[in-house]
Amino acid sequence: MSWDTVRLEWDGDVATLTVDRPDALNALNIETLEAMGEALEEAAAEGARALVLTGAGDAFIAGADIKYMQDLSTAEGEEWGALGHDVADALEAFPAPTIAAINGYAFGGGCEMAMACDLRVAAESALIGNTEIDLGIIPGWGATQRLPRLVGDETARRMIFLGERLDAESAAEAGLIGEVVPDDELEDVVGELADQIAAKPAFAMQTAKQAINQTHEGSQESGIAYEKRAFASLFGTHDQREGMAAFVEDREPDFE
Repeated sequence: MSWDTVRLEWDGDVATLTVDRPDALNALNIETLEAMGEALEEAAAEGARALVLTGAGDAFIAGADIKYMQDLSTAEGEEWGALGHDVADALEAFPAPTIAAINGYAFGGGCEMAMACDLRVAAESALIGNTEIDLGIIPGWGATQRLPRLVGDETARRMIFLGERLDAESAAEAGLIGEVVPDDELEDVVGELADQIAAKPAFAMQTAKQAINQTHEGSQESGIAYEKRAFASLFGTHDQREGMAAFVEDREPDFE
């Protein structure tokens, strides 16, 4: 299959899924999320032994499409949140290890997609964070559950409460990023890592991933369910409308 906003490319047994909306800093809209889901299904069906997620141009995934989100109702926000969760969950459950090659901005939903991957490698110039609070909402695609497990409770709360944007080295120190490399070496480093993973026994690797994921199953499911409801409930509030309007209009928000 082919899509307008994502590319799925192969190098041997390694699949690379590139979000390809560089003019929008690869922000995720409905079309792109649906295409990502289809591309992940195709990569799994074709037997990828490793999958790389990255973005075209100067961004990884700058976030979700705020112009689309700003007028959503609670019910529409619930549907939107569910679509993002479907893709993040597909990354987490992908039958082979996944690597986020973070080549630039990874904010909001982009940060959440990176967290849903098994491993994260960032270019030195990358910036990453859960910035939703400044839009009058909370993370809606898994960060309230995945982030504390990666960086610890205190750091996760600070990142989410303050909407902090971390540089790559700070993100690595926090435990969010596994490796930071020079910008011009990112593709090669991730390619070598993916090749090493793809060369391992596929069934054992899949089983190892499932066993590790199992440690999160009980509480994460209920936590995600709560996050979905909480995320959707904020659509239609003054602060959500004001936060997103201020972002679109490039001004400071006036929250209640």
